[in-house]
Order: sequence, then C-alpha cells, then structure tokens
Amino acid sequence: MESTISTGKAAKLLGVSVKTLQRWEREGRLIPVARTDSNRRLYTETQIREFIGLRQANHAPTKLVAYCRVSNAAQKPDLANQRKVLEEFVVAKGLAGVEFIEEVGGGLNFRRKRFLALMDEIGRREVKMLILAHRDRLTRFGFEWFEHYAQAHGCEVLVLNQERLSPEQEMVQDLMTIVHCFSSRLYGLRNYRKKLNEALKQDVNDVKKAQQCN
Repeated sequence: MESTISTGKAAKLLGVSVKTLQRWEREGRLIPVARTDSNRRLYTETQIREFIGLRQANHAPTKLVAYCRVSNAAQKPDLANQRKVLEEFVVAKGLAGVEFIEEVGGGLNFRRKRFLALMDEIGRREVKMLILAHRDRLTRFGFEWFEHYAQAHGCEVLVLNQERLSPEQEMVQDLMTIVHCFSSRLYGLRNYRKKLNEALKQDVNDVKKAQQCN
C-alpha cells in the first residue's frame, strides 16, 4: 500500500491552505484516504497528483489580459498611449474580450495592487494570455522568472517589444532607487562595523584590566 502524507504536506503540494483542504472534504471534492488515531487527515501523493491533473483539466485558462503601467501620475499620457497601442494590436489580431489593466507604480515595486491581483489570477490558472507593450511594463527586473511562472500556469506571455512605450526617465528613476538602496545598506554596514570594532576594543580592554587585577 502506498505511504500516506499529512494534510500539511498535501496542502503544500497543492499550493493551498489546510483550511482549503478541509473545505474541499466537506464539499466532497477531495476526500482523505484515511485518518490517524487522532483524527488527522491522510492523503497519498498519487491522489494529490491525480487531483492536480483534474483541476487543471477543469480549469483551463480563458482570460485574455493586456497590462499597462507607468511609474507615476505625471506619465498618464504615456499610459493612455500604451493602452491605445495594445488596443490596436488586439483589434488587428482579432482577439475578443480582452481585459485591460492600467496601473501607476514603479517597476521595482512588487507590491502593486493590480500586479499582485494579476499574479494571483495567473496562479489560479485563470489567465490564458498576458499581453504587454514591453517587458519592463510588467517588471523592471526578473521578467524571465515571471514569464516562467506564467507559462507554468498555462498563461502565454506576448510582448510587443515597443521600446518607445518604455519611458527613459523611468529607467533613470529605477536606477537611482537601486543606488540609494545599496548606498543605505553600505552606510548601515559601516556603522555596524564601527560599533563592532568599538565593542571588540572594549572587550580587549576589559580582559586586560581583569588580568592586571589578577
């Protein structure tokens, strides 16, 4: 008989919470194969893999999303121009029912509200295609990882690669942000090193004083 796994491990494999597994059992969607003497749910890895395959088959992505972003409110005209280009592309390709998402926020900010909501939808396998004017409209760095994440969840990422829709001043702002971040860290390390050296010198002096007293 195949060995069993705990509710926690099953939830981790499925990418959901333990409470979700409990709800799925109540709904009859995923029933544990057994329970422990203390009434804890037990599953098998085969059962979990089969359930994942069933979920993917029943939840094929359907949404088409076009995502537009600029860094600040002063770039609203760039945002409108970005959307216009994507709308023209969508019409030319005959794509229907495309949802347009517009957002104002820095490309280094991964806490953007609409960006996070989009990532959640992709994670739930709801988005079939993500359309971008330029790759840095989604994120300034790490685009390859987000593209891999999307593709792993059944979402195709289509980039028009419109360089002119990627404002140069945003690049300067993002680079300044990076420089400031690392400068602050270096300053903090210098302060830490100074305090550490002072503490070590004090310890050495305390040891010398103790030796003299002895």
